[in-house]
Amino acid sequence: MTKILWTSGYTAAELERAQTRFRISFPPDLVELLRNRRPVEGPDWNDEQEVVSSLAWPFEGLLIDVEKKGLWWPEWGDRPTEVTDREDVLRAVVSKAPKLIPILAHRYLPATPNVAGNPIFSVYGSDTIHYGANLADYFDREENRRDEQPWTELREIDFWSELVRRNGSYDDPEVYD
Repeated sequence: MTKILWTSGYTAAELERAQTRFRISFPPDLVELLRNRRPVEGPDWNDEQEVVSSLAWPFEGLLIDVEKKGLWWPEWGDRPTEVTDREDVLRAVVSKAPKLIPILAHRYLPATPNVAGNPIFSVYGSDTIHYGANLADYFDREENRRDEQPWTELREIDFWSELVRRNGSYDDPEVYD
């Protein structure tokens, strides 16, 4: 963990434009943070190419794990033999999951539910873990270099919370071929 450098926040118009451009709705705690300040190394919501790449990261990482590590959940049906068919199934699965909003590096905040207090996920393919109970907790951990995880209760987020629970189950034939 490194100390976070901050810069000035966005205007209300910039945040509205970003949400419209990327078809995403920022939860209120993220709006409040980004109006006040933003991490220098976080996504620049005025840079379309950077944001598009950051938004694609979770899916692309999962697709790599589907192809290289054999990730395939039983509830996705029989594993297709063709790469493009596996990609289509995964895209359909991820498209039903809450969209993840890039915060810093591969740390993401779920867009839904659109309320304050969603957990932060560290997303690196199927190696996905909780990285904060909420936005404030995440930045407190980063800035104070705390990594203990005393969370007793985290908001359940469709798909992503299950991905955390199944993290590291590469030896489980029910999850990985």
